[in-house]
Amino acid sequence: MYTVLIVDDSASMRRIIKDMINAIDEFEVIDEAIDAFDAREKIKLYEPDLVIIDINMPKMDGVVFLRNLMRLHPMPAVIISSETVRGNDIFDDGAVGFIPKPEANEEISLFANRIKDTLLNLTFLLKRYTLKKPKAIKEKLQSQNNKEINRKVHPDEVIKLNPALFAGQKVIGIGSSTGGVESLLKVFKALPSNLPPIIITQHIPYGFSNSFAQRLNDHSQVCVKEAKSNMTLEKGHAYLAPGNMHLSIEKVTNGVYKTKLLDTVRVSLHKPSVDVMFRSLNNVIGSSAMAIMMTGMGDDGSIAMKELHNNTAYTIAQNEESCVVFGMPKKAIEAGAIDDIVHLNDISKYIINFSQGKKGI
Repeated sequence: MYTVLIVDDSASMRRIIKDMINAIDEFEVIDEAIDAFDAREKIKLYEPDLVIIDINMPKMDGVVFLRNLMRLHPMPAVIISSETVRGNDIFDDGAVGFIPKPEANEEISLFANRIKDTLLNLTFLLKRYTLKKPKAIKEKLQSQNNKEINRKVHPDEVIKLNPALFAGQKVIGIGSSTGGVESLLKVFKALPSNLPPIIITQHIPYGFSNSFAQRLNDHSQVCVKEAKSNMTLEKGHAYLAPGNMHLSIEKVTNGVYKTKLLDTVRVSLHKPSVDVMFRSLNNVIGSSAMAIMMTGMGDDGSIAMKELHNNTAYTIAQNEESCVVFGMPKKAIEAGAIDDIVHLNDISKYIINFSQGKKGI
């Protein structure tokens, strides 16, 4: 069953669309939103498989919301609108479908058929997007029933703190969330290939991490891959956490490290979690690590980044001016976990200098 969120300011239209979607096998409307801001909160709460967006809405135009959604939290989206002239343009903005609203005197059954045909044609895409998602939804509903949906899991519950006493080989860790997709792309475009291994946790939905890793790879001299367990960390390579697993690393022999994916509960409200990755980096690499906190909402990563800082690893945070959301960097700074606060445009320079044995620029 694919879950759908309807975003439309008209209560009557939401009711009509809801009834039509619920009549389609394999689809269920999980909730409705009256505007883009309401939708943002309900997307975070329910993680729907598909969002249906009206173009003409108060507070924020549906197309603007679509662009922001694709930039900050990419997921399958279908536009429903009476403005058929804009039907082709929305695909350039990231929509996977467009459904014209019913015209005057048009039989409502024709509108229902358009909705059904569009959604059924998207099932293959949605199947890929929702890979392993039933388990995640089950966990979330169970948490709701236990009144624990907002229970914040400490990284100790998944990975114990055991800081490396001796420095390992250099490894760079990057954590990011809201705004991180485009910000990471900007950083990686400026990186050369001769760098220590890089591990990345970006809060990203199910099904999009592989394509994002490919996008980074296509625009960088660094070889970027979606991480799988037991991958050997190599120079000039970067490893992106999958959208539904924690990324950690482990030492195999001297100078040889491998990735290890952890399919556990959310940590610091996220899966993948920056805290899990940074804790692992501290346990294995210690003072030879570089940790970078980039744009993002919340405080994921601040716990383990403070631990890295205490273990004399090199830590930097993106500055407020260049962040889309100055949440995660701000929390790390407030925790006393940061050596340098830097502009997005300079992060690549800091990485290059670190690889050459220097700190700062």
